[in-house]
Amino acid sequence: MGMLLRAAVLLSSLLLCSAFLDLSGPSEIKAVWKGPITLPCAYVPVEDFVQQTLTWSVAHDQSSGTIFRRDGSGDHVFLSEYRDRVSVPKDTPGNVSLVILNLEISDRGTYTCQVTWRASNNSLISKETMTKVEVVKVAATKPVIRAGQLGLTVPAGASTSLTCEASGSPPISYRWFRSSPGGKVLLQSSGAQLAWDSLRPSDSGTYFCEAANRVGAGVAQQSDAVQLTVTDLPITVTAVTSKSGVEYPERNYTTQDFQRTGLSLYLVVLIAVVCGAVVFLVIFLIICIRKPKDAQVYDVKLHNSRAAASSRHESTGHYEEPISFTENNYVMEPMENKGAEVNKNVSDCVGNPQEHEYEVGDTS
Repeated sequence: MGMLLRAAVLLSSLLLCSAFLDLSGPSEIKAVWKGPITLPCAYVPVEDFVQQTLTWSVAHDQSSGTIFRRDGSGDHVFLSEYRDRVSVPKDTPGNVSLVILNLEISDRGTYTCQVTWRASNNSLISKETMTKVEVVKVAATKPVIRAGQLGLTVPAGASTSLTCEASGSPPISYRWFRSSPGGKVLLQSSGAQLAWDSLRPSDSGTYFCEAANRVGAGVAQQSDAVQLTVTDLPITVTAVTSKSGVEYPERNYTTQDFQRTGLSLYLVVLIAVVCGAVVFLVIFLIICIRKPKDAQVYDVKLHNSRAAASSRHESTGHYEEPISFTENNYVMEPMENKGAEVNKNVSDCVGNPQEHEYEVGDTS
């Protein structure tokens, strides 16, 4: 009787654990050609049951085989057409979903997820689930424009971007347009993002984008237009209340602040240059007008030829007509320490009057 009771308890526990270890996943999925796909497969981990192996296999119209296997030795990819395109999460216990990148039309088929656990008594439990995958080509949907963090009203000088988003079979190409007055449409750029490093007021306008792929004969889908406004806000002053309750003005700088700062700096430099030129001109004029300190002073030295002639003929006794006053010679000599010499000349003239007197000698 006791043996039957133990067997019943063990069986019930196995059935309960089996219920917890059941795999969950969809029966059918429609995947987009050239896009990624995740085939869900998950279970609730149970204590005393350890995952031993995980296997993903596929059955195509013409062939079948094992794609992926995880065991004690690691992860293994067996089919070459799936190499570098499939993976299974490792960091989430109970999540054994298969991720396939760059889906091809030949990837459609039935995929089987099989997991085997080992119980504490070394018994093995295995479960599996199947999902049918259909690969379809999807045309690009109508794109949506998403603005940057600053929104659609942005101050001048800031940077922003507009992003065009659409779904469908990749690759999806994007183009940006701007509506101009008169109904004209101007092509701005190609690519999912339209970006500005430094906005100007002239960048304000109406923008829209187009998205297209190879499906549907390449017909492009157009987004709704958005209005981008670039503002040139004036300087604003707001009051900020500190912890002490005193309000202090807080300055919000805009593009005009930078422009005014640049203009003030230009005026300061211009004034400095003008002042420097005026000072230089004044100094130059002072140097030119001022008399040099080391200027040479000249005096006129009179050489009286009459006295010289009189002294020459005193011994001969002959009389000669006095030399005219106009024959005096003037010599310009620098006057360096000549004060004593001038005084001497004056005293000589006063003390020797005979130099200006004439005597008549005996001619016989």
